[in-house]
Amino acid sequence: MTSQVETNSNIVKRLGQKIGPENLLSWATPRPKRIFLSVHKGKLIEAVTFLTEEGFVHLSAITGLESEDGLEVIYHLGKGGLLVSLKVVVSIGHPSLPTITSIFPGAALYEREAHELLGLVFSGHPGLIPLVLPDEWPEGIYPLRKKWTQEEIRKKLLRET
Repeated sequence: MTSQVETNSNIVKRLGQKIGPENLLSWATPRPKRIFLSVHKGKLIEAVTFLTEEGFVHLSAITGLESEDGLEVIYHLGKGGLLVSLKVVVSIGHPSLPTITSIFPGAALYEREAHELLGLVFSGHPGLIPLVLPDEWPEGIYPLRKKWTQEEIRKKLLRET
């Protein structure tokens, strides 16, 4: 019987073969039943498709954050007790990724939230309409970006009214 570490390494190895080792930017398996992957944004759909074919059919969340590298989008996929976090980084100047709603229809809400709060654009998304911010929220203010402090948002909102 193979150990979980061997299983994790095997998944990573096969993903690298599938998308090309140069597109698997980093990976770590810090403990059993946990894999962290980072892939080139152009290989996102292939990586997600590969993982679903491997049985990772539960999308538990999509998280986004601003880092010094740009905007990070992390897809959390589960299979049994095994969790994979798949990270893609996009530039702040061109924050675009393909949608994964054709693979996971439930991704629509997560992508809408990331669009609204971070300004990420998910090409091919069926409807990036506002989800959590008030209807009168001004365009271009993304409250989870570091540029927009509470004070800056307050000033901008007061000028808009």
